[in-house]
Amino acid sequence: MHALELGASLYVPGTHSQLLAVANREKYPSLRSVILCTEDAVLLQHLPEALQNIQRVLKDLQDTDLKVFIRPRNIVVLQTLLDFEGIEKVQGFVLPKVEPQNLPLWMGTLKGTAFSIMPTLETRTVFDRSALEELRSMLLAQQHRVLSLRIGGNDLLGLLNMRRSRGVSAYQTPLGSLINQLVLHFKPYGFNLSAPVYDFTDDADTLIQETRMDLQYGLFGKTAIHPSQVPIIESLYRVTSTDLEMARAILATDAPAVFKFGDAMCEPATHSNWAQQVLDRFEVYGMEPGSIQLQAAND
Repeated sequence: MHALELGASLYVPGTHSQLLAVANREKYPSLRSVILCTEDAVLLQHLPEALQNIQRVLKDLQDTDLKVFIRPRNIVVLQTLLDFEGIEKVQGFVLPKVEPQNLPLWMGTLKGTAFSIMPTLETRTVFDRSALEELRSMLLAQQHRVLSLRIGGNDLLGLLNMRRSRGVSAYQTPLGSLINQLVLHFKPYGFNLSAPVYDFTDDADTLIQETRMDLQYGLFGKTAIHPSQVPIIESLYRVTSTDLEMARAILATDAPAVFKFGDAMCEPATHSNWAQQVLDRFEVYGMEPGSIQLQAAND
């Protein structure tokens, strides 16, 4: 599984009355990935109900293209989930509030399983460069399991006694600096990062602006809290025909060391990673409708 295949990951509380219909891709048939949540989206007193609901879902979960993950509230809840009949049907787990102190406990609980993990970066560790480096070293040992690292934007802002206002992109808040730090710490080592959620479901303009910035930072798999956000996010994951043709030109076996494509300088030695990602995005999401194609010109 590739992180690009996650699309916009929809979080659904484990208490949701139509959880089975969502997980079986009946309610939202175009959904690519869903995260059944037993953590912040569920009150502590409702945790038993959420676990019972997930247990029922697992028994009747169908084999579809939908990638299903569960976010356990804590390690005890993860242990409970691993004992459920049908747990092997899910792709993996979103691990909350991961830091160097608790990662060994999470991984010890998952020892002997083949589940993918998506650790969430949402604690004071993100503000501590040395702690981040320690966490990165630990995650590198588990990299074969790590599908993506998720950025917990609301938790990080909460540590600053802040939350975003309507119309304000994450990149217009201290989250922008934190995202920059996480990109620099993890992307060069081969980790994908998933962008945080935008809390307002009726403000498509800011969601579009923010998702475009996510792409500039190389973030894929943005968290969605409402199904209406999913097609907006995923439409922006499509590629333009210009980028597609440029990427193909860069990756061509006979590409010159340096050449001009339209008004852009292309250098395969430095642009190949970008070009491959464009081709991968095209394979999953296709091309923007009505995008304009330019012809390469070698100078």
